Amino acid sequence: MRRAALPTIALLFTTVFAFAQLHTARIFADHMVLQRNQQVPVWGTAIKGTKVSLSFNGQNLSTKADGHGYWRIVLSPMNEGGPYTMDIVSGKESLHYTDVMMGEVWLCSGQSNMEFVLQNAQGFKAEQKTAAQQNIRQFLVPHKMSLLPDKDLSDGSWVRSDTNTVAYFTAVGYFFAKKIAQQLHVTVGLIHSSWGGTQAECWISREAMSGDPNLVTRVKRVPKTWEGLKAQVDSIIHAYAFQNTPQTTYNITELAKQPASFFAQWQKGGPGAWEWQGSWASYRGSGFMQRSIRLDSSYVKKTSVLHLGMTDADLQLFINGKAIAPTLVNGNFIVNLPAGTWKGGDNSLVLELLSQQKNPSWFGLGINGDLSNVFTSFSDTTVNMSDFNWRVTPDLSKPYHFDFSPNNTVGTLYNAMIAPVVGYSVAGVLWYQGESNAGKAYQYRTTFPLLINDWRNKWGSGMPFLFVQLSSWGPTPTSNVGSDWAELREAQTMTLKLPKTGMVVTTDIGDANNIHPTDKADVGYRLAYEALNSVYQSPNNNLSPLYQSVDFKDGYVLVKLSHTDHGLFAKDPYGYIKGFEVAGPDHKWYFAKAEIVDNQVKVWAGQVSRPVAIRYAWTNAPLEANLFNKEGYPVGAFRSDDWKGVTEGK
Repeated sequence: MRRAALPTIALLFTTVFAFAQLHTARIFADHMVLQRNQQVPVWGTAIKGTKVSLSFNGQNLSTKADGHGYWRIVLSPMNEGGPYTMDIVSGKESLHYTDVMMGEVWLCSGQSNMEFVLQNAQGFKAEQKTAAQQNIRQFLVPHKMSLLPDKDLSDGSWVRSDTNTVAYFTAVGYFFAKKIAQQLHVTVGLIHSSWGGTQAECWISREAMSGDPNLVTRVKRVPKTWEGLKAQVDSIIHAYAFQNTPQTTYNITELAKQPASFFAQWQKGGPGAWEWQGSWASYRGSGFMQRSIRLDSSYVKKTSVLHLGMTDADLQLFINGKAIAPTLVNGNFIVNLPAGTWKGGDNSLVLELLSQQKNPSWFGLGINGDLSNVFTSFSDTTVNMSDFNWRVTPDLSKPYHFDFSPNNTVGTLYNAMIAPVVGYSVAGVLWYQGESNAGKAYQYRTTFPLLINDWRNKWGSGMPFLFVQLSSWGPTPTSNVGSDWAELREAQTMTLKLPKTGMVVTTDIGDANNIHPTDKADVGYRLAYEALNSVYQSPNNNLSPLYQSVDFKDGYVLVKLSHTDHGLFAKDPYGYIKGFEVAGPDHKWYFAKAEIVDNQVKVWAGQVSRPVAIRYAWTNAPLEANLFNKEGYPVGAFRSDDWKGVTEGK
């Protein structure tokens, strides 16, 4: 009898648990951090019309669940402290949360450089050893897309920093929190909600975009159902592929024999996942890449080594119509080429990337990994192939599918990853994003402020919004060519016009060959110093000089910068300042010389007798720009002109 009763009792408890109706939003849980010195809303659901009581740190409050079962209780402001317990009771149901701290809460959001976890950052092993001593906790919001605002998160829990957990904390957020916790002697909670490769439009509510003249047309074109979105994405793939490709079926052997001119109508691309480069919208299938290399006849008799980075696809390689088998070395494809492989004039390198299903997490076609591993080396020279002079096209004659990406639509990440935590009291937002908006940087002048104002409106407060200016990555074109990344940095700087915003400059700690630089400690600490300055009224001089004004003289320019009270210096053993360009009335740019004069910068170029415009660090990867203030912080990129850039109108 006793043995038979056990399943009955277990079933009873399972049934009661399954039908429990008292809940809080998932963001409220054991180990949570609540924002000190602010009102603290707590909300959830219960049986309609029932009384809900909450006890926390000496406060005892109650309310009644409304006709939909929703309830909300607001705790009065409290000082830092803990650990506390929170008890919530409704009828015969109760919730009990333990180890609750009052401290500082920051929402960390953006794309991959915010998502970048601590275990991949410089100094991880050292941080891991002391992680348990840091008063830091993280709530990781799971990746999810939704076409309508969700009422709650799909998963997630608060996790304390320790040896076993800290590896998966946002690296930028962790270093920020470490400095803030040490300086203010409080526990810091990080709500980490980010998704790599996403555009700002993914994180703005559809409502806000519908009221913006720059985005309303795009919003109206986006279907409101997954079925409609699927049809739209598929039509975009077909329309773009057929428009730019004269044929729809290719035989790789015949294709490899075609002259370089044959590929001129294919879309331009380069190393990296295709879905972030063009109109392939998370295309999953097979495809081709082609690259022309022009050499003089002397290279016909030379051996060479071809480096093709890495790819998750099955790779076939042809050079001038001849099949060549690549070798995989430490995850990268390398080919030793004998003399006679190349010819004088245009050479054509063709890759066929065949979809393989052995790795279900595979996210798309392309040459991935470190861009510095894509080149051809000869005994006397190296041909860089990490640029965007490749030609690419999908192979729609083979089976394919596509995954929905946040960038296929608008607002889906706001709906699923921000809306459910709106109202949770926070000190402010840390934002690291912009790489995926660089191609339309001019529009970011309005898109980014729209996002900030949207979130502030939803929270009902003018919460501080601190962000990271784009680091250094990619080629280094001059101002005569133009730079979309420089224009995105400019748009970010212009956003400082909004109140309670702050920006940190990171161009000096980037990596031209890696869009994910591993020095996240300096990024996090710079954000912390900005917060101490602008949010916590703890003045310090750890700020980057930014452009203030310019004075054009006869034959030279004087530039005035902020945050130079203790002086400027050039990080160069000979004291040479690099990174400046000047132009005259003809709009032609020339590299310029510069010197420091009374905390200002005098700039000139021999080719420009009457300068009318000046730029600094105006390129994708301005790692040579070497002007710093005496505190060791880099001067932010700037320009004095408003001439049309490469992204205006896009």
